[in-house]
Amino acid sequence: MRKIIDEIIRFRDDRNWKRYHTLDNLAKSISIEAAELLLNFQWSNDYDFENVCDELADIMIYSIMAAEALGVDPEEIIRKKLMKNNIKYPLGKEITLG
Repeated sequence: MRKIIDEIIRFRDDRNWKRYHTLDNLAKSISIEAAELLLNFQWSNDYDFENVCDELADIMIYSIMAAEALGVDPEEIIRKKLMKNNIKYPLGKEITLG
């Protein structure tokens, strides 16, 4: 994962965009990209696969940059969250929707 993180940061830095990538702007961008992902499913499940992948990639890229802005390691915070989820949702615990 370190390789792709470095690639994302290099892409950003090569364009001198870091000044625009404040944590609040990145959080807004994640939300906007998530909405763009959701648009693919607004009226049906007949979605454009490539567009869905592009929007998902945008969300992940902005999320990685947000982690970098916070000074945290994405892998570390994901593992920590998975450990919390494992406690909250142990095997055999039924999840009910609605």
